[in-house]
Amino acid sequence: MLPPGGGRSALRPLGQIYFHLGYSLQFFIDNWYLVVLALVSGALLAWPKLRGGAGSGVSAAEAVQLMNRSKAVLIDVCEPDEYAAGHVAGSRNVPLASLEGAKALPSNKALPLVVVCASGMRANKAAAKLRSLGYENAQALSGGLAAWKAANLPVEKSAT
Repeated sequence: MLPPGGGRSALRPLGQIYFHLGYSLQFFIDNWYLVVLALVSGALLAWPKLRGGAGSGVSAAEAVQLMNRSKAVLIDVCEPDEYAAGHVAGSRNVPLASLEGAKALPSNKALPLVVVCASGMRANKAAAKLRSLGYENAQALSGGLAAWKAANLPVEKSAT
């Protein structure tokens, strides 16, 4: 027995689906540059998460929790003159260039370290360097000292 319509009507929807699929494929072929642009912009948005870089630091609130709960040590990697102008209260100044072999770093490498700089850029580099030196719990403060100040957390100045 044939389905209603003599059998050909059952094939028509499949043909329409094939036509629409072909039309969609033709759209991508005609507009390949839009497809490439969408893929590149998606990759650029996902890159920080995949890399574990800039967006992988801790917020100011998380840093305070680490300090209170896990006795985290704050390491400020700014230059001495920047450090004197203003730094997180209780932080130790270890300039980025002198991280290796610095006496101000804790001897217990299991302690969590929160690395701070003015904006967070040097802190990410310093945290990566500290992890390579064996401080596996080193994390950068996202946004640096500016984010710390924005959260109304204590900042102190040193005598020059």
